[in-house]
Amino acid sequence: MAETCAACDYPLDGNRISVKLGGKTVEVCCEECAQKLKEAQSAGSV
Repeated sequence: MAETCAACDYPLDGNRISVKLGGKTVEVCCEECAQKLKEAQSAGSV
């Protein structure tokens, strides 16, 4: 099973970015998705 971005389900490659959200670390495909997850968490929806 291929790993996918936590934000957009795009397949992850060597450029993945780890983002810490509420004590959990998730991996995203790009800085844009990392920012989306951080904004969603600060809004309380993650």
